[in-house]
Amino acid sequence: MTFSTQYLDEAIEIIRRIEPGAVESMATLLADLRDREGRLFLLGVGGSAANCSHAVNDFRKICGIEAYAPTDNVSELTARTNDEGWASVFVEWLKISRLAARDAVFVFSVGGGNLEKNISPNLVAALKHAKSVGARVLGVVGRDGGYTATVADACVVVPTVNPDNVTPHTEAFQAVVWHLLVSHPALKVKATKWESTR
Repeated sequence: MTFSTQYLDEAIEIIRRIEPGAVESMATLLADLRDREGRLFLLGVGGSAANCSHAVNDFRKICGIEAYAPTDNVSELTARTNDEGWASVFVEWLKISRLAARDAVFVFSVGGGNLEKNISPNLVAALKHAKSVGARVLGVVGRDGGYTATVADACVVVPTVNPDNVTPHTEAFQAVVWHLLVSHPALKVKATKWESTR
């Protein structure tokens, strides 16, 4: 078997094992968020941060949801990292944005945050703040879901089918899940370009 065949077989198995009910719960929460004019804040680091940037565009343009990713502001992100430390970059950004109960935080992360292992402590701090103000928490995470999975109102944990490929599959399926959401009839309000030119 070639590596390509193995990798694609793993992706097929992940699709079989993803819980559709969790995605439906996200769609319901996001539709409610839009109805109450809440804002959506997407948090991620590394490749997940890039996914957040793309997802912000889709939630805004296709679904009419006011959405932001703090990692899109590289000046503020690097200033906060330099002056205050990496662990507080997201929580302080959310405080300045006046995160409130009407809003939601959506995490894209391979591990979901783990204070004991000092993995993504910035996500953990942000989620603790989100819960303290009553904001909803959503996530698409890998491995065991980490802290995100323990506090989320709706969360997809991308199944681990090969421990050697957790990161690429998790980051790839973040895109699958958010594209499913922005295409969901409960959320989609504007046609995408190519579908509207048929």
